[in-house]
Amino acid sequence: MKVVGKEKVIRVGMTEQVKREISVMKMVTHPNIVELDEVMATKSKIYFAMELVRGGELFSKIARVGRLREGTARHYFRQLISAVDFCHSRGVYHRDLKPENLLLDDAGNLKVADFGLSAFADHLRPDGLLHTTCGTPAYVAPEVICKKGYDGSKADLWSCGVILFVLLAGFLPFQDDNLIAMYRKIHRGDFRCPPWFSSDARRLVIKLLDPNPNTRITVAKLLDTPWLRKSPIPQPVSPGDGDTLESSTKKDEDEPERLNAFHLISLSEGFNLSPLFESGESKREEGMRFATKEPASGVISRLEELAAKASGKLRVTKSSAAGVRLEGEEPGRKGRLAVAAEIFAVAPSVLVVEVKKDGGDSLEYRRFCCNELRPALKDIIWVSSEAQTTSAA
Repeated sequence: MKVVGKEKVIRVGMTEQVKREISVMKMVTHPNIVELDEVMATKSKIYFAMELVRGGELFSKIARVGRLREGTARHYFRQLISAVDFCHSRGVYHRDLKPENLLLDDAGNLKVADFGLSAFADHLRPDGLLHTTCGTPAYVAPEVICKKGYDGSKADLWSCGVILFVLLAGFLPFQDDNLIAMYRKIHRGDFRCPPWFSSDARRLVIKLLDPNPNTRITVAKLLDTPWLRKSPIPQPVSPGDGDTLESSTKKDEDEPERLNAFHLISLSEGFNLSPLFESGESKREEGMRFATKEPASGVISRLEELAAKASGKLRVTKSSAAGVRLEGEEPGRKGRLAVAAEIFAVAPSVLVVEVKKDGGDSLEYRRFCCNELRPALKDIIWVSSEAQTTSAA
C-alpha cells in the first residue's frame, strides 16, 4: 500500500505527478510491471493498493550477493526489456529505471515499479522530444543531462544499459565523488567493462551505453543480439492488450457496467482526484452521483415512476439495465429538458448511479434535481457507516 497525503501533494506541487502515475498504471498491464489494484481517497489521503511483490528490490539482491552470473542477469534483463518495450509501444517512458525500482516476486520474476517520473508520448514538444530533466544521476542518459531535448525510449534504453552493467559487474559504470565529473564521464561514455564480461555481453553493453542517442541500439536490434537470443524474450500474457484493443468478451448491454479503480476516480466525488486539488470556488460539474444497494431493475423502476409523476411531464426515451434517459414533453427555455442516468456495478451488492443533464436549461435541471429527483430517490441512496459517523460528528 502506498499512501500519499493530499495536503503535501498540493503544497509541493506534485498534483500532476500523482495524476500521471495513476494514468500510466492504467495503461500498462504486463506480467513484469507492478500492477495497481485499486485507488481510494479520504479527505486527507490517497491510497494506492499495489500488487504485493514479496521478493524485495533487485538492488538488495545485488548488494547482498554482488555481481550475478550471466544466465541470471540475462533472465532479469530480458524481463526488463519486455516490460520497457511494452511501455514504449503504449507511448509511455519510465525515465527513472534503476535496480531500486525493479522488484522480484516469489518466483524470482522481475517487476518494474514506480512510474512517478514517467512521461507520455503526448508530452512531446513540437520537435518530437521530451525536455524535462529527471531520473537518478548515475542512470541518466547524456542527452537528458544536456537539457536539449531527448527521445524517451532511447533514454530508457541507456538506463537499461547501466542496469545490465550493474547486474554483470556488481558496481556502476560511471562513478565519481564529484557529480560534475561523473556527468562528464556519462557524456563521453567513459567506462570500462570488467574482464569477466563475455564478448557478447561486452558488445551489448557498449551498444546500450552509446553516448550518441542516434546510433544507440534500438529494442528491435537488441532483441536480435547473440547475448539476448540465448534466452527467449517473454511475450505479455496479461488479459487485455491496452486501451487500443477491445476485450475478448463483449459486455452484455443489458447489464450495468462494472467499475474498476479508474472508473471510480472519474465518476465519484469521493474518489475523483481533480476536485481535491482545486479550490472550493471551482465550478462543479452539473450532475448527481450516489451509491445504492437497490438492484438495477429497482433503480430503473423508480426513475420511470418519477417520470410518470413529474410536474414537467417527462417520458422515457431509452431504458435498459445499464441506464435510462428521461425527456420533457414540452420545450423549456432552451429546448426540452433531458436527464440521463447511468448505472455502474461497483461490487455485487453495490451500484453507483450517475445522473446528468443531457439537454435543456441548467436552471430547470437543478430545480428538477432538488425538488423531484432527490426526494424521490432518498430512501434508496446508500451511505456507508463511516460517512454517517463523520457527518454526525
